[in-house]
Amino acid sequence: MVKVTQRRRVTRLSADGSVRERADTLAGEEPLEIRVGGRPLSVTMRTPGSDFDLAVGFLHGEGVVRGWDDVAQIDYRSGIGADGQRDYNVVDVTLAEGVAPPDPSLERHVYTSSSCGICGTSSIEAVRRTGEHDLRLDRVAHPLAQLLALPDRLRQEQKVFDRTGGVHAAALFLPGAGGLKPVCVREDVGRHNAVDKVVGWALRERGMPLPGAVLQVSGRASFELVQKAALAGIATLSAVSAPSALAVELGEELGMTVIGFNRGSSLNVYCGRERVLA
Repeated sequence: MVKVTQRRRVTRLSADGSVRERADTLAGEEPLEIRVGGRPLSVTMRTPGSDFDLAVGFLHGEGVVRGWDDVAQIDYRSGIGADGQRDYNVVDVTLAEGVAPPDPSLERHVYTSSSCGICGTSSIEAVRRTGEHDLRLDRVAHPLAQLLALPDRLRQEQKVFDRTGGVHAAALFLPGAGGLKPVCVREDVGRHNAVDKVVGWALRERGMPLPGAVLQVSGRASFELVQKAALAGIATLSAVSAPSALAVELGEELGMTVIGFNRGSSLNVYCGRERVLA
């Protein structure tokens, strides 16, 4: 049985020479195999929870599905594990009639670790797949004060982080009465998984694109996160930490707004300054 968190006994050693035993809560990390029509496509290390959204969000980022209507059925297909419990580590997605199966070049031949969302992609050309899509990025601008408030509002929703200190988070904010409102927050040991869970939820609940949407992440802004946001029609990506050079290059190329070092009192706008009202 997979678990979001697990309890372990640890020995705490301090510089003053004290030694004590105590219980600690750790973030769960389990492999999730994603199959399409029964055929294995990828294995990612994730924190269990929202697995169906994770699978569909991942397939959306790979260009396999454009929306929830492209999915005919999704289910756990792993049967019973050695311990007699049902194993929830394999998700099989059946595509709707007329939806083409994934290109074999997209198959991940190694595990996708919790720190890398594109590791194992068979060809480098498959990584920059955003150019194959008709991206619809809005020009909605947001007041600086609202953007600066996002990290704290995300932090308030990080329940698993409060217990473990060991997961990333991603939140989708949409314009509402009084400013930007969090509509979906997900946590995971992999920052790319947290984003996939958010995107999968949005495809299922709201559809895409979402005008005025902002994606706030708890860590850095990597190339893969910019790509996933752009494919989902999210024009503004805000990160607590730094973006990579390639992330900014891709964001600029696609007409996105990429924000880094958003710490509540100031932020850096690396491209797309027109969406920030200061």
